Amino acid sequence: MAAVNPYLTFSNNCGEAFDFYRSAFGTEFLTRMLFSEVPDSKYDAEEGKKIMHVALPIGQGTILMGSDSPKEFGPLKVGDNLSIAISAASEEEAKKLFNSLSAGGTVTMPLEKAFWGSLFGMFTDKFGVQWMVSYDYNRP
Repeated sequence: MAAVNPYLTFSNNCGEAFDFYRSAFGTEFLTRMLFSEVPDSKYDAEEGKKIMHVALPIGQGTILMGSDSPKEFGPLKVGDNLSIAISAASEEEAKKLFNSLSAGGTVTMPLEKAFWGSLFGMFTDKFGVQWMVSYDYNRP
């Protein structure tokens, strides 16, 4: 069965926000990757310092995730800074959930294999809710 986690998006202060959350929850990052760490990164030095993905366990199997929004996505609007992230238990479940939930909506990133070892995609459903669906091929 899929796990569901909140995913926060920031303009330029994801690192600062997640340092604050880490201090509040007293846990350590599972992942913290900068845009400069993306293979064949196309980001300039300033963009490269931004958080591409961060994951912080906050209790009872819940992981708070986040990133900075790169310039290419345009200005971040309050309301568009929260997504529901689904971590599927299988590739088949990821495909089923992605296809079902995105029906009638707008796919912003097709469900494809990503460089970090996951099947990953993003969309806004027909009700305006933003979703991220992934399946980690490296999970135990």
